[in-house]
Amino acid sequence: MPSYTVTVATGSQWFAGTDDYIYLSLIGSAGCSEKHLLDKAFYNDFERGAVDSYDVTVDEELGEIQLVKIEKRKYWLHDDWYLKYITLKTPHGDYIEFPCYRWITGEGEIVLRDGRAKLARDDQIHLLKQHRRKELEARQKQYRWMEWNPGFPLSIDAKSHKDLPRDIQFDSEKGVDFVLNYSKAMENLFINRFMHMFQSSWNDFADFEKIFVKISNTISERVKNHWQEDLMFGYQFLNGCNPVLIKRCTELPQKLPVTTEMVECSLERNLSLEQEVQEGNIFIVDYELLDGIDANKTDPCTHQFLAAPICLLYKNLANKIVPIAIQLNQAPGEKNPIFLPSDAKYDWLLAKIWVRSSDFHVHQTITHLLRTHLVSEVFGIAMYRQLPAVHPIFKLLVAHVRFTIAINTKAREQLICEYGLFDKAIKARGMDSTEDIPYYFYRDDGLLVWEAIQSFTSEVVGIYYEDDQVVVEDQELQDFVRDVYVYGMRGRKASGFPKSIKSREKLSEYLTVVIFTASAQHAAVNFGQYDWCSWIPNAPPTMRAPPPTAKGVVTIEQIVDTLPDRGRSCWHLGAVWALSQFQENELFLGMYPEEHFIEKPVKEAMIRFRKNLEAIVSVIAERNKNKKLPYYYLSPDRIPNSVAI
Repeated sequence: MPSYTVTVATGSQWFAGTDDYIYLSLIGSAGCSEKHLLDKAFYNDFERGAVDSYDVTVDEELGEIQLVKIEKRKYWLHDDWYLKYITLKTPHGDYIEFPCYRWITGEGEIVLRDGRAKLARDDQIHLLKQHRRKELEARQKQYRWMEWNPGFPLSIDAKSHKDLPRDIQFDSEKGVDFVLNYSKAMENLFINRFMHMFQSSWNDFADFEKIFVKISNTISERVKNHWQEDLMFGYQFLNGCNPVLIKRCTELPQKLPVTTEMVECSLERNLSLEQEVQEGNIFIVDYELLDGIDANKTDPCTHQFLAAPICLLYKNLANKIVPIAIQLNQAPGEKNPIFLPSDAKYDWLLAKIWVRSSDFHVHQTITHLLRTHLVSEVFGIAMYRQLPAVHPIFKLLVAHVRFTIAINTKAREQLICEYGLFDKAIKARGMDSTEDIPYYFYRDDGLLVWEAIQSFTSEVVGIYYEDDQVVVEDQELQDFVRDVYVYGMRGRKASGFPKSIKSREKLSEYLTVVIFTASAQHAAVNFGQYDWCSWIPNAPPTMRAPPPTAKGVVTIEQIVDTLPDRGRSCWHLGAVWALSQFQENELFLGMYPEEHFIEKPVKEAMIRFRKNLEAIVSVIAERNKNKKLPYYYLSPDRIPNSVAI
């Protein structure tokens, strides 16, 4: 009688093993086997991290094995099991791989196909077509869209982390508890004693050092020492936490009535302000988005205030970016003066602090939350709803949405866009010239990573789509793209997302956007938060007095009373510390430990991708040598694969 050797790999994460009864059935082109209990005498099967082998003898020849069915039945208590993969050795000596990488819960069962990636058109056998359809029907019941907040992309229909499908939950509930992580941060930063001191102001700037962790030769230390300087202020628009707002000013806005006379002491080329604009030396950051927004009113004991500033910047003869004018609200007027570097020291300093506070709010809500977390969640939900596990695009993207839906659900539970190609977004802001703006490392490193990802996605697309027509006719792919547009982006043309994709080139670009957003873009705007925001005056999360309406009246005491109190400063510090930490067992860009792909051409493409990323790591490391302010957020060895923190 024919005999098969079945190798079963159990996951190595916490609680991955099971004591339940595990049954296996083989479904082939010539027949189906009986249900076989996988069990060895006097042996603890399916332990965490184990790889177990079993001999399965069947009554008759099954033909080509098409599906493997696994059933889990209760032994004592319900015991979830994480199945990595099954390998089958046939009676003829052939090996067939069946990737799984899923949890089987309760009295559950799962039916697996072999690991070869297949488009729907490749499946001619009714049984395989049916399996494909049933998988998506089941997923669409599990992964439902829900409106979290009006105007935001739709999110997963789950009120809490425990309501999520088991496959996308965190391995350890403890590791993603924000309250617990904050508490750890407080202990690690030795700031427990200040946590509850709300409404208690600091005495002066130096007083903030009581909660500042001094680590020599780090960015945070340099920020503390130089935060008041115009050069440090300007540099952060290029390489700080939020390097995506600055753009070249092609015309002075009417709402900012600044003149050459006002700023001539800052101009170094003997040109008028208008001429400097024409020469491309003037840049602008406009926080118009904050105009008219009410400040947080969750604490009735503390008034909080927002501004919507406009900041004009200048590229000096050293090619450094420095501020030359700041207006703190959008509408010009007598009570909304334009602050200048030539003003009194504390007038100018407070104006810059207001800009930094506004930048913090836009960074957290738009750059970080909306354009990385929520957009990546949209990709994840649409992927699970419309792409079966056998689809090559599912296999490509699944590593890049790992834990994203879980972290966002946790954030909605406890805490709390636009689509664009990276290089085109940079050009649209007039920030693409490496000669004009040589110190924009976010741009330089981002383009290197973008090109490496696009080269990889182009290879994968080329393996499975021989021409554009195959792309057009891939209905599962088109349904995925449509789900992103209709539900994620709410059908808004202004989002820039397409309703459909009609060429291999556009598909590669689309996949590059998905992977870049989830990996590199999130790394660029997330992991520098402690570096740039731990010195509270450089990134105030709240302001306790309104913006000044006149010049010559600001004192250091007024500034300190405007900055966050002791309690809020500590919570802010704990938050940026927790958000800047890598996850335990972090998977970085190019790492694919789950072998969803089994084909040699894709594995070779992955090797080339990793080599390209390693070369970028070397380029960035060489550039950063001896730099007082190294930029490393887009070094691929520091870019996690997905949004998971």
